[in-house]
Amino acid sequence: MNTRMRLLEMGDDTAAALGISVNRSRLVLMFVGVALTAVATAVTGPIAFISLAAPQIARRLEKSTNVSLGSSALVGALLLLCADFIAQHGWEGSTLPVGLVTISLGGIYLVYLIMREGKL
Repeated sequence: MNTRMRLLEMGDDTAAALGISVNRSRLVLMFVGVALTAVATAVTGPIAFISLAAPQIARRLEKSTNVSLGSSALVGALLLLCADFIAQHGWEGSTLPVGLVTISLGGIYLVYLIMREGKL
């Protein structure tokens, strides 16, 4: 699977010339990605939303078009830590579910991104 992804990065024509079925490979890779995302969300709940926001934030912090896995993981860990802290200490006498805080922060960030990109 890894070889197919590397060949697809070279472009459709090159991958096809090297014997890779481009459409079939994309379909399989998309299915695997959706299945892994669905499993992660089913297991962890809305906390998995961090995995969508963390690379975007890391990319903007690095001011780069590419983002490394390490920086994405670090930003994701910091986001979850902040969300957990807000969930535990945000309101006197009550504790919120961390997933609620994660979705709220992620939704605010998503709206910010959409507005910044000029699509809203």
